[in-house]
Parts: sequence; structure tokens; C-alpha cells
Amino acid sequence: MKNTKTHKKPEIKEVKEKTDLEIKEEKISELTNALQRLQAEFENYKKRNEKECSEFKTYAEENILKEMLGVIDNFELALQNKKEGPEFLKGMELIYAQLYELLENHGLKVINAKGEKFNPYKHEALLTEQSKGEENIVLEELQKGYTINEKVLRHTKVKVSKK
Repeated sequence: MKNTKTHKKPEIKEVKEKTDLEIKEEKISELTNALQRLQAEFENYKKRNEKECSEFKTYAEENILKEMLGVIDNFELALQNKKEGPEFLKGMELIYAQLYELLENHGLKVINAKGEKFNPYKHEALLTEQSKGEENIVLEELQKGYTINEKVLRHTKVKVSKK
């Protein structure tokens, strides 16, 4: 009888070890499934976020364009009633002021360069000219530069002094 008891104990132990292995495999399977769900949720989040950013950009552009329609209307009106004279010029100046104000209201600012020290982050040197004064000073603005909310939108094209 002693031999029978010894045989039963290893069988019970083997069954218990097998059960522990099965439990570990189930846990691995659960964690793998959870990770896959998390990855899928993250991919969906990224796609949703990209779509929202795209829609935001579209609507932001739409609002600016709607505001510019008034400027276009005024240009068309001025061009229909164009006269050679000061009234036409005054109309164009008013439309320019309206457009400039609209752009300023959306964060656009002119980069003032003339007389300033050349700054490669704001200026683009197209020409240089011999000068008796200080070197690397902007002598002339060839094309205005602009910033929008402190970010350079277009560099000012300039002529710079050299010795």
C-alpha cells in the first residue's frame, strides 16, 4: 500500500503544476488582449485627433475668408466706378487700410527693418552696399516681411551695409 500512495502524490503534484501553467498562460493571454485593445484605441485616437485638427484648420481658414469677402466687394465696387483721379486713389487707399486692419486683427505684424541691425531670423539679405557707417545695418527694405503671433511668416528682403 505504501507504493500506491507514493504514485498518487506525484500525479496530484503534476496536475497542480499543470494548473499553474494554465493560469499563467491565461494571464498572458488576458494581458496580450488588453494590450491589443489599448493599441487599437490609441490608433483610433490618433485618427480622430488628425481629423479634428484638419477640420479646425478648414474652419479657421473659412472664417478669415468670410471676413475678406467685404474687402473683395469693395475692390469690385471701386473697379466698377473707377475714375482717373483722386477719388479712385482715395478708394484704393481705404480698401488697403481695411484689408491691412483685418490682417492685423488676426495677428499679422510688419517687420520693421530699415536702420536696424541685420537679423537673419527676420531679414533676408538680397544686396549689400559699401557704407562708411556701421556694418550689417539694413539700408533699404526691398520687400516687407511679416510675422504672425511672433512667428516669421515672410522674411523682410533687404539691402545691407558692408565695409
